[in-house]
Amino acid sequence: MKKYGKFAALIVVVIGTLVWLATAGMKENQTYYKTITELGQMGDRAYGQRTRVGGDVESGSIQRVGNQVQFVLVQDTTKLKVAYTGSDPLPDTFKDGAQALADGKLDKDGVFRAGRIQAKCASKYEAKPGQMGPGKNAPINTGKNTGKASI
Repeated sequence: MKKYGKFAALIVVVIGTLVWLATAGMKENQTYYKTITELGQMGDRAYGQRTRVGGDVESGSIQRVGNQVQFVLVQDTTKLKVAYTGSDPLPDTFKDGAQALADGKLDKDGVFRAGRIQAKCASKYEAKPGQMGPGKNAPINTGKNTGKASI
């Protein structure tokens, strides 16, 4: 009976350790999307905490300085300086006016140190004026039988 008790205790310890490692890893990788305004409202809690911040890239603000790319995110009238030092190349859609998400930490100097950048440019995927977009000028199936057979 003692052998089974020791074996059961060992299994409980192993499973407990695995659960603890899984939850600790998930908590460390959690990031929440914040606006620039929300980041400012966090006050001192924002410093050193891994966060994901979104905004529009200010026109003319993208600069390469050494091994980092510096730019400014804008939301309404609020601005945030960002320094990207990640190893991944910047997305093709990262340009002036693009919507971007910076994943990193805010430093005491007010610069957001990003390790990852995601960008999208909504205008790239919109239909041009006069072209058929989803649901516009598309043939409508009325359900009536036209007498034509389709193969």
